[in-house]
Parts: sequence; structure tokens; C-alpha cells
Amino acid sequence: MEIVTKTFNELSNIELYQIMRLRSEVFVVEQDCVYQDLDNKDQKAFHVVGSKDNKVVAYTRIFKPGDYFKNSSIGRVVVAADQRKYGYGKQIMLASLQAIEQRFPNTIVEISAQTYLLKFYTELGFERIGEEYLEDGIPHVKMIKS
Repeated sequence: MEIVTKTFNELSNIELYQIMRLRSEVFVVEQDCVYQDLDNKDQKAFHVVGSKDNKVVAYTRIFKPGDYFKNSSIGRVVVAADQRKYGYGKQIMLASLQAIEQRFPNTIVEISAQTYLLKFYTELGFERIGEEYLEDGIPHVKMIKS
């Protein structure tokens, strides 16, 4: 998998379409969650895009402090269902953390993690903060990495 980080305006139409399709496949269809994915925040985000054979298979978006949360943040973490066995989730998260460090050095990273992924994020150095809450009907927890 090749990983690149781009601004919204640097994404090609094909990349943007594939990102939106992947997010819809996983967050709306697979997780059976009706929510407004297109939230007018993509334009502010940096997009960390993992591709294989010219197809987007993994993705996150990252934000500088204050653009989403008070801290730097990573969101919309997604890997195509048929690609999860290759460790791409970890790879895309490590690339996202590296992109944050390059662009916004020495900042705390905050995420709103789906609760079932606590172990995954803890292994990446995130710590749970506070109680579980529902976001779009799915249990989440706030996590930070210093």
C-alpha cells in the first residue's frame, strides 16, 4: 500500500470519489449508521490516503489544533473490508501520526474512537479519557496521545 497526504484541493476527482465511496461503504452500509458524512470539514482536513493498485483501500483525515477538536485530531479512520487482514489500519494510523508530527509538531492528538477499537488505539499509544458516549448511535470514547 502506498500512502500520501494531501489537502482537499490536491485530491483528484477520482481520489475524492473513492474516499467518499469507501467511507460510505463502511460507516453507512457496513455499520448500518445513517449520519451526515459530508460535514463541510473535509475542506479543512489533510487527507491521508492509502492506495493499492490505483484504488483507495485505507484512509484518515487529520486536523490541526482547533479545526475539529482543541487538539490535533485524526478521524474517519477506515480500511476496506477485504483489505483488513494486511495491517493497513495500523499503517494508515502511523502515517497519520507522522503527518501530524510533521505539520503540527509537539501537539496532543485527540480522537473519538469507536469503543470496540480501544485495544487497537491503545497499542498505538492512545489513552482513554472519560466515559463512553454515543456518536451517531455507535459507542465511542475520547482518547488522546501526548
